[in-house]
Amino acid sequence: MRSADVDRKVRAILHILAENQAPAGARLIAQKLKSHGIELSERAVRYHLLIMDERGLTTCLGEPGRVITEAGRSELQKSLVSDKLGFVSSRIDSLAYGVTLDLKSGQGKIIVNISLLPADRFTEGLEIMRRVFRSGYCISDLVGIAKEEERICDYKIPAGMMGIATICSVTLNGVLLRHSIPITSRFGGLLEVRDGKPYRFTELVGYHESTLDPAEIFIASKMTSIKAASESGAGTILASFRELPAVCYADLERVLEQYASRGLGGVLAIGKPGQSLLGIPSGIDRVGLAIAGGLTPIAALEETGIPTVNKAMRGLMDLSELASVWNL
Repeated sequence: MRSADVDRKVRAILHILAENQAPAGARLIAQKLKSHGIELSERAVRYHLLIMDERGLTTCLGEPGRVITEAGRSELQKSLVSDKLGFVSSRIDSLAYGVTLDLKSGQGKIIVNISLLPADRFTEGLEIMRRVFRSGYCISDLVGIAKEEERICDYKIPAGMMGIATICSVTLNGVLLRHSIPITSRFGGLLEVRDGKPYRFTELVGYHESTLDPAEIFIASKMTSIKAASESGAGTILASFRELPAVCYADLERVLEQYASRGLGGVLAIGKPGQSLLGIPSGIDRVGLAIAGGLTPIAALEETGIPTVNKAMRGLMDLSELASVWNL
């Protein structure tokens, strides 16, 4: 009978292999296990991999290393929900710490989402997204484009697909952190827009309680009406609710002004200390922020029947690698 500790290590290794895309050896796996709070030697990793090979969860390709099998992916999907709780929140914190964007120079790394859509519908999709970008419900009009077999971050675009990198709203967390302003991401949700202005949150998913990114859930469930919001000023868009200490309010305004000068934005509303914002209460001496979802333009594609695959908070890339959607 396997112990709970062994199962935890197996799930962590499967997660690493599922994220890695390319085959991974024991050394790389041992290094990445540290981010899961697991310290294993290369020898110990090899021992676990041999057992996983026998169970059909992994396949050894020789010198390149191991890859996860379909049985391994199925096992990963069925893993204990309790192991996954807080994953989104932890990823937000980890990626925010990796943001190196300097607002004065405009250089450094930001966080991106990666979305895939059929290559033969890219031109159609680009026009739809441009309408959303024009509406102002987006973080930025800067995007990254990759064709099949090319890469965005470490992600290889599959055959027959086009890849689009959009700036993730968590980039702002990282920028504020670099300016010694602590911010807490509380909810991802749907925000109702009336007369072109944010009105109220209608759905919320807590980052600390979720095993999946809320934006991916809402897009897959087709719960948005971003196209309508862009065209008529009334609809439902992707947004998140965050908080920061009220004492940081003046510094926040200064940083947001510099942030906007770099073509970055997405802050839809800022609350007052201790008061509710768009129907969501803030804590004592806390200020709420409503921020547009980075995948907002992608959700509009799903609304019009263009299928997408979305990977929120996929990784870090240099801001200089992105270009305005109007120049594509």
